[in-house]
Amino acid sequence: MAVPIRPRRSVLYLPATNAKALAKARTLPVDAVILDLEDAVAPEAKAEAREMARAALAEGGWGRREMVIRVNALGSPWAAEDLAMVAASGADAALAPKVDGPGDIARYHAALGAAPAGMALWAMIETCRAIPALPAIAACASGTRLAAFVMGTNDLAKEMRARLLPGRAPFVPALAATVQAARAHGLAAVDGVCNEVVEMGVFAAEAEQGAEFGFDGKTLIHPAQVDPCNAVFSPGAGELAWADAVIAAFALPENQGKGAIRVEGRMTELLHLEQALRLRAIAEAIALG
Repeated sequence: MAVPIRPRRSVLYLPATNAKALAKARTLPVDAVILDLEDAVAPEAKAEAREMARAALAEGGWGRREMVIRVNALGSPWAAEDLAMVAASGADAALAPKVDGPGDIARYHAALGAAPAGMALWAMIETCRAIPALPAIAACASGTRLAAFVMGTNDLAKEMRARLLPGRAPFVPALAATVQAARAHGLAAVDGVCNEVVEMGVFAAEAEQGAEFGFDGKTLIHPAQVDPCNAVFSPGAGELAWADAVIAAFALPENQGKGAIRVEGRMTELLHLEQALRLRAIAEAIALG
């Protein structure tokens, strides 16, 4: 399914059982909210979390935020009821954990069969099996609801027995491969969480790394991370000035039909025009709030 251009700079996880956090999130400038039924919820609270997520969506007040519900994994005792609730919830997307391959996407897609056509499926990339299968998983975007990859770096670190330290050196290949597979099939790509919630310099550096890789934004675990994340993943004034110059130059009558022109002393091709148009579209979507 086609993925619309919309900002996904900041994607905040919230335990669906935390009423105070749900209320606060309605006041935060986040682009998307993930109501979590999985990792952040104890087994004995799964049913309560499911009902609270349903009620939170029914209550509304989320504005233009994209609303996503992370369900429990296929094969768990809670998956079937989670997916049935999500299908009828009015959420924008279901987030599928522990995706190992295209077969999992097919099963999640089938389980959402009763959902409205516009409901998307986002997939967590957090297992060692998923990394070599990334091209095949991304190819499921044709014919299923799959619309986004979300890195699960904490779970991946656990499986790899790797250390999740500043710089994320052990995960660089997986981060790059995830973005590459996503872009090859028109998917959004959202970076994993940073566990640092006090030293915002550490968080900002990791967010900058994600932006350098080409991620659309980053998943968050604390409100303090929202503003620095939005700053990193928003087009800057210099980028927008460049984008406007490129768009204006290609619109000149003398440049109609040309594949390459000179803009501000630099050779500029149609691929740069495409980049410029996307930057401007993202900036306009952010401005809409």
